[in-house]
Order: sequence, then structure tokens, then C-alpha cells
Amino acid sequence: MPFIDQLHAAERLNDSLMCVGLDPDPAKFPSPWRGDASRIFDFCAAIVDATRDLVIAYKPQIAYFAAHRAEDQLERLMAHIRAVAPQVPVILDAKRGDIGATAEQYAREAFERYGADAVTLSPFMGFDSIEPYLRYPTKGAILLCRTSNPGGSDLQNQRLAEVEGQPRLYEHLARLAQGPWNTTGQLGLVVGATFPAEIGRVRELAPTVPLLIPGVGAQGGDATATVKAGYREHGGRITGLVVVNVGRSVLYAGSGPDFAEAARRAAMATRDELNAARR
Repeated sequence: MPFIDQLHAAERLNDSLMCVGLDPDPAKFPSPWRGDASRIFDFCAAIVDATRDLVIAYKPQIAYFAAHRAEDQLERLMAHIRAVAPQVPVILDAKRGDIGATAEQYAREAFERYGADAVTLSPFMGFDSIEPYLRYPTKGAILLCRTSNPGGSDLQNQRLAEVEGQPRLYEHLARLAQGPWNTTGQLGLVVGATFPAEIGRVRELAPTVPLLIPGVGAQGGDATATVKAGYREHGGRITGLVVVNVGRSVLYAGSGPDFAEAARRAAMATRDELNAARR
């Protein structure tokens, strides 16, 4: 099933717009695992088992695994998600961006080694750095557009003097992702929850492209404002899907032996808040 179709199927099955970001930091693990990087898989698998019926997607961040030489644990985690939640797509948060020949290898890493359903990418080297990922017809490529960090404005919010209408860079990217770059229908965009006005602007320029929205929860983004700005439906059919990522507020909701149950309660509360905003 193509990635975009997977998202819609998971939304219907789990009645959810919430993605759980799997960013394992051993220093924050519950005792007695605290500080033990060998328990990364165990921690993340417990979170998955506790939330698999509440999410539209999972988003493991590759740096949190690679920094601890835990790529083998990431492979195990991807296999675990496929086994216990085969209906939930997995977005590998890698933010890759390189020339075509190297991009081919990164695409193999994401889709063949790890078996991800989609990957986050930096589009600032142009379309030829994106195209190798689109050779996998059932996979998704989610492009950084208007990110949640304050420094994103250094480039993304600047106007392009040589483009008609002098759009801001993030606006130009949104148009490309809706139009000429997206002939195969595999693209999504990353837009931060900390900029709800920009979410609305991206949705205006890219009305049907799925939006992956980080920044709700610990980063301060407002769940209701996020959904109202980016989610669209018409006649009972979703026309503009949002995938709202939460991480620390779910992963570290509890610090004791019941951490997975605490994560489930936090995830359920966020899922319900997002659903209330769209209804």
C-alpha cells in the first residue's frame, strides 16, 4: 500500500492524527534502565506496545540510535513495529539531503535496511537530491518546509527575489511539493506547530499534501491551533491530512516501572485533544 494510503488507513483504524516520535534518551529512561543504552529497544518497544492502537504513525529519529551505536536496535524496533502494528506506517526521521548518487545510498538505508515507509528529507539541494527516494513507488518523502526551531527563520522565511511574486522560501517549497515535484504523489511537508499561521499558509499553497507537524507538547506548540490551521475535510472525506508528532510528553510521561502505562495515558489524552479540535 502506498505511504499516503497507509496514513489514511491508520487514521481511520485508530481514529487518530497523532504520531509518536521515538527519540530514546537513555539518561531519561525509567530506573533501573536509566543510562543504559543497551535497553533502547526495550524502552521503545514498550512504548509501541502501549500506544499501537492510538497512533497514525511512528517516527523514530535515527540520531538517537546512531549516537549510541544502536543501529541494530533500530532494525529490531522497525521489525517489532511491523509485527505488532502492521497497520501503522513508520517515518524514519533522518533529514537526509545530498547529491543523487549519495541520496541513492541513503534511500537504500531508509527503505531497504530499515524498512521505513517514509523518510524526512532536506530539500535544499534541489529535486535531484529528492528523486532517488521517489524510485520506491510505495514509499513517502517528507520535505522540511517550515520547521519548528527559531533558527528556521534564518533561511525558510526569507523572500526569493528572483521568483515571481517574491514568495518566502517555505512558500516556494510548498508550491513545489504540491505541484511539479510531486507527480508521483509521494511527498509530504514538515511544518512546525510553533508557527500556526505558517501551517495555514502552507495548507493554502499545498491543499492536499500531508503535513507532518512536530512541536506539540514539550516544544510548546498548541494542539488545537495546529489542527485548525492544517487539517481539512470536505463532505466527510479528509482532503488535507495532518500527522501531529508528540515525543517527550509521551515517552517520558512516567519515570517508574509503569512508564508504559503513563505513556499510554498521555498519548490517549493527546489523541483525544487532536480529535476534539477537528470535530
